[in-house]
Amino acid sequence: MDNIFGFDEKLLHIADECEAECREQFREIDKVAEYNGQKVLKAFIDNRVSESCLKGTTGYGYDDCGRAAIDKVFAQAFGGEDALVRHTFVNGTHALSTALFGVLRSGDTMLSATGKPYDTLEEVIGIRGAMGSGSLDDFGVKYAQVELLDDGTPDLDTIAQMSKSAKVCYIQRSRGYSLRPSLTVDTIGKISKAAKSANKDIIVMVDNCYGEFVEEREPLSAGADLIIGSLIKNPGGGIASTGGYIAGRAELVEKCADRLTCVGMGKEIGCTLGQSREMLLGFFYAPQVTANALKTAVFACRLFEKLGFRTLPESTEKRTDIISSILLENEKNLVAFCQGIQKGSPVDSFVTPEAWDMPGYNSKVIMAAGAFTMGASIELSADAPIREPFAAWLQGGVTYPTGKAGVMTAAQEMINKGLIKI
Repeated sequence: MDNIFGFDEKLLHIADECEAECREQFREIDKVAEYNGQKVLKAFIDNRVSESCLKGTTGYGYDDCGRAAIDKVFAQAFGGEDALVRHTFVNGTHALSTALFGVLRSGDTMLSATGKPYDTLEEVIGIRGAMGSGSLDDFGVKYAQVELLDDGTPDLDTIAQMSKSAKVCYIQRSRGYSLRPSLTVDTIGKISKAAKSANKDIIVMVDNCYGEFVEEREPLSAGADLIIGSLIKNPGGGIASTGGYIAGRAELVEKCADRLTCVGMGKEIGCTLGQSREMLLGFFYAPQVTANALKTAVFACRLFEKLGFRTLPESTEKRTDIISSILLENEKNLVAFCQGIQKGSPVDSFVTPEAWDMPGYNSKVIMAAGAFTMGASIELSADAPIREPFAAWLQGGVTYPTGKAGVMTAAQEMINKGLIKI
């Protein structure tokens, strides 16, 4: 095969070794994708998705059959009673915020069972930012958190104890900008069981971003009451251009819908503006696209392990989300890696990313994302706060061959700058 990108011959040899060593993980990923693909297809068939569902509505959006079908398909595939899937969710944080404001009331307590949540939720909760901005804290919602144990696993005993007085037990599945392990569905089930053993009425809410279709089960099957995510991550399949979802218990989904629109109208309004085809097609593709992102992640970890860097998870570990943390040791390595990912992207490959003060973050962040949809982290992308431990959080890859090429371009950029010797 021609060396189209002109990669160093030693790098090509190492990449070939990596693929051979990852063969068993790839096989397991394909098995999960096949199961989840059939599960999604069954949801389409059972809910009688028709050509008319692919059309959009305007105005109030009354009697939008596409909107109703999307909700039913997501709910069935994720194992929920109902779902709220809308292109009007601007990102995952918006969907999470809607769910939190939807079910929490003044005097209630939100308990984060997995330590401090992702940076962009801190101002939503009110643990960072100006008072009076409209956070949960401003509305009288109390907040507590349970720190993870030293090995990064949940402290089940403390979760049970603190759940007694909480309304919501909040779980973040992915690692976010931390180095703790992402949570398996089984682990989420243990947290749910611990919380509900102490408080049978507690609402277990899971930030499911980056985790959809990575395992055969979703958190709703393990005791969660609500799961929330973004359509420009796994469930959008690289096709949906915006949006998010909330799925789970019907009465809770309805409360979230009342928050998104208004009380008394809930899910019955909201035009789709031609977005239904994208959301349905993307969801149909999602299990296979997620598999491609996982293969890209496994390959990337194996490659950079061989180049002398630590990765989390390690290339041989079981995965429960599409994110890989590559510990690049210093700012120069980190910036070069992200700039290399950008050079290996299909869109804006000629742009050089630099760190900047992004809204919602408390450190400068560098982002590499030459994507067809801005910010779509199911497409190959890498981002990192410019702070210790100088780790790049890599995700995405809608096709494995292009994901692999992008990762190798990042390695080649570091080689070219004299930061890696092979």
